[in-house]
Amino acid sequence: MRYAREALAGIPKTVHGGQAWRTGGIEDYSHNLNPFGPPERLPEIIAAALGDVGHYPDDGCAELKGVLARALSIREENITIGAGSSEIIRNFPNAFLERGGAAAVFRPSFAEYSQQCRVAGVGTTYIELSEEDDFRIDRGRVQIALAGGAEALYICNPNNPTGRVEPRRKILDIVGECADNGTLVFLDETLLELVPGHDDVSCMGYVDRYDNLVVAGSLTKSFAIPGIRVGYGVASPQLIGEMDKIRMTWNVGQIEQSVAAALVSGHMGHVREAAAMMAKESKAMNSALKGIGFPVGNVSDSFFYFCPLHELGMRGSEFQRLMLREGVMVRDCASFGERFDSYVRFSVKDRERNDMFVRAAEAAMGRQG
Repeated sequence: MRYAREALAGIPKTVHGGQAWRTGGIEDYSHNLNPFGPPERLPEIIAAALGDVGHYPDDGCAELKGVLARALSIREENITIGAGSSEIIRNFPNAFLERGGAAAVFRPSFAEYSQQCRVAGVGTTYIELSEEDDFRIDRGRVQIALAGGAEALYICNPNNPTGRVEPRRKILDIVGECADNGTLVFLDETLLELVPGHDDVSCMGYVDRYDNLVVAGSLTKSFAIPGIRVGYGVASPQLIGEMDKIRMTWNVGQIEQSVAAALVSGHMGHVREAAAMMAKESKAMNSALKGIGFPVGNVSDSFFYFCPLHELGMRGSEFQRLMLREGVMVRDCASFGERFDSYVRFSVKDRERNDMFVRAAEAAMGRQG
């Protein structure tokens, strides 16, 4: 006898990068973390927070909300806190989407959007991103999805795995079209802080103008602390109130709250320096990869690359295996769909490690077959 909900039948676990820590001696380019690592003072910040473990965490995360509100120039009422942005992604369909309804999700994009919709009993309509369009959002395809009755549209900016960054005006125009159609928009900006000029792209400051918009952010990538689960959602107070109804009580521990508040209030320079460094090094890395004949394409909009290997006659899994022999982990993108089994994703780091990546790629290309 099956006791689980019918909606869970056939739902696989999602696949994520960042697994090289399980294997010693491998440099991990499969994740999209700040290459500087955490700020040097992180152990001291954590130690200072240990004094708060003797009481329940603040369920309202008041201190952290205040810090984020000042940093983002929004109101505290515009913020909900989650155990990573993954909790914000999980709470969104559970708060707003009806079982049996449908959401529109771009493909390829972050797998958790469709996964959490399915868990909530919500179907997904895919809007295909094409190599011919440089994997940019096609407004016409969005309009077709909206006409098909999608209750929500998911946008990732920069998009994971393609690395494409869409301008604010384009995003807000889409949000406006969705508002006219009665459609919610979930905008994932968890990778945006590591892109130079992100303040001119982010839509977090516009949530009071668009009452159908929820924007997700996270400290994971910006501060390279995936083991400390702190994310946040930004929206109108009305939407935040609905999301908080289904948020788990005491979902973020007091240590996490204190550490996050200290990082945002005193260490954003660490993030900005990394963004500037990667923008510079991405150009050098791109040029070096082209010099060895690797099909890297144009310089990335962001700090990671999504590359087809058709010219090399390789699948992503084969290239990943060959790179591991050189001490380098890349992301095989087959999990984003069968169409992408010959794509890989890798991140930009500092000059020394980027040069290491180029040498490894040249060796892997020489070993193929």
